[in-house]
Amino acid sequence: MAGDKVGRNDSCPCGSGKKYKQCCENKEHSLSPGAWIAIVGVAVAAVVAVVMSFSVTAPPPAAVACPPGQVWSGEHGHCH
Repeated sequence: MAGDKVGRNDSCPCGSGKKYKQCCENKEHSLSPGAWIAIVGVAVAAVVAVVMSFSVTAPPPAAVACPPGQVWSGEHGHCH
C-alpha cells in the first residue's frame, strides 16, 4: 500500500536494515543547506544593520556652513 506511514520502530524503507528512527527519520526533519544559508544570511544582515545604526555619525559637510550662533551636531546630523 503506497502512502502508508512508516513507524519509528519499523524497518527503514531505504533498505539499510536499521530501524527507521535510527536511519532516515532525522533526514526528513532537518533543514536543507539552502535554508541554513538563508537563515545565516538574514542573521548577518541584521547584525550589520544594528552595528551600522550605532556607528553612523557624519562630520559637517564641507559645503554647508552653520548659521551664525549655531554649531554642527554630528549626533543629529544638522546645525543647532
